[in-house]
Amino acid sequence: MPSKQPSERRAPRPTRTNQASDQGGERLQKVLASAGVASRRASEELIARGRVTVDGKVARLGDKVDPVNAVIHVNGERIVTDSRLVYLAMNKPRGVVSTMADERGREAIADYIGTLEQRVYHVGRLDADSEGLLLLTNDGTLAHRLMHPSYEVPKTYLAEVAGPVPKGVGRRLLAGVELEDGPAKALAFKVVDTVGRTAQVEITLHEGRKHIVRRLLDEVGHPVSRLIRTQIGPISLGNIKVGRTRRLTQTEVAALFRAVEE
Repeated sequence: MPSKQPSERRAPRPTRTNQASDQGGERLQKVLASAGVASRRASEELIARGRVTVDGKVARLGDKVDPVNAVIHVNGERIVTDSRLVYLAMNKPRGVVSTMADERGREAIADYIGTLEQRVYHVGRLDADSEGLLLLTNDGTLAHRLMHPSYEVPKTYLAEVAGPVPKGVGRRLLAGVELEDGPAKALAFKVVDTVGRTAQVEITLHEGRKHIVRRLLDEVGHPVSRLIRTQIGPISLGNIKVGRTRRLTQTEVAALFRAVEE
């Protein structure tokens, strides 16, 4: 098991200095190549075809940009060119608390992510008894949008519950259930499998209230014995091993930005 980290410190988004623009910026094709979009020659072709925008304007060959501050899109997809920004997906194990370090000495996220050049923090939470997909980043703007209820980013869970599950349960969840802190409802629900008195169900919702999935299923008479988050917006847990992380691709990061566009 990796060694414990010191007490938690919330990581702010990197301070955006304008060092590149002080020197006149960097050529756009070089910035795109450094971000892994394409080779410099291919990036020049993208620019020449009008498929690249910088700060909302169609780019031209010869343009220079500040890779830290510029908002760049290629074929309509946001491209992150600030090399200090980190985007990770983690498969959080059961029993690990959703904090970077725990004052009570419990296993925390930082025990699993190793040493990173940039300090990251978690986007939202999973309770200690739940497991699965957790996003980590130091991009404060994106993290805020992903967590804010107004952007309605869907989250999907696989739950092991008391079974069997009658068809009417799904209709109730989709119609809405009254909880002690207000109504809540599922966006999608299906029974995946049933074995004896245990069933696996998949449930998707926008909600981010504490223990919302457990409370919803308990309210309809099917308490949860195991809960795994399998998807956040366009990002899936996939085959990430328990306790491991992976970096999101440029395509995945672009998909996250699309999910929270205003």
